[in-house]
Amino acid sequence: MDLEAVKTSYARWAPVYDVTFGKLTSAGRRRAVEYLNSHGPKVLEVGVGTGLSLRHYARDMAVTGIDASEEMLEKARCKVREHDLSQVEALRAMDARAMDFPDNSFDCVAAMHIVSVVPDPETVVAEMARVCKPGGCVVIVNHFAREKGLLAMAEKVSAPFANLLGWHSDFDINRVLGEPSLKLAERRNLPPSGMMTFLALQKQPLAGHRTPDRPCCSKTDAELVGEEI
Repeated sequence: MDLEAVKTSYARWAPVYDVTFGKLTSAGRRRAVEYLNSHGPKVLEVGVGTGLSLRHYARDMAVTGIDASEEMLEKARCKVREHDLSQVEALRAMDARAMDFPDNSFDCVAAMHIVSVVPDPETVVAEMARVCKPGGCVVIVNHFAREKGLLAMAEKVSAPFANLLGWHSDFDINRVLGEPSLKLAERRNLPPSGMMTFLALQKQPLAGHRTPDRPCCSKTDAELVGEEI
């Protein structure tokens, strides 16, 4: 899906996003922000959309949100004004493939339900890693393709309609796990029925730079892979 198709799709969905897809993804957003609140304070949310997650951030956080869709961002700005969300420092229109931020700018970088929508997701994940501080966390919540079963078949059938749906139902998780500067720290299945997946990845420290061991998680990877919350 190219960037113009993404913008067109979300301009169409912006008026009803919160009461449709927003309901389906609410558990993942809450889980992601809960995690970010304990690993901040300076957070970048890529693909902030209508700002569904913003009210869940703690008041002592410093949140920047970016999105390609001005229509979605206007909905987010309305939420910030309506609920006086002082923890939100900025909401900006930006292409996630070429972010206008210096290297190592944020403690955490998050992408909730957008990596299967954006053009060049590998580039987006690389940019997320670039602007994250060494030792910091990259958090991704998304639907990923199942390897087998009836749902896997349904995902393959629906894949050609990605531009209409606004997401890729057959998106391979390895496309976000291949960034060499990021190490998987936590993976959990999320409701509904394990359809969504929570990933926390730690940015590896620069050569000669020491950070605390495994700051992004409290359990081993083996304990967390496949666990549902």
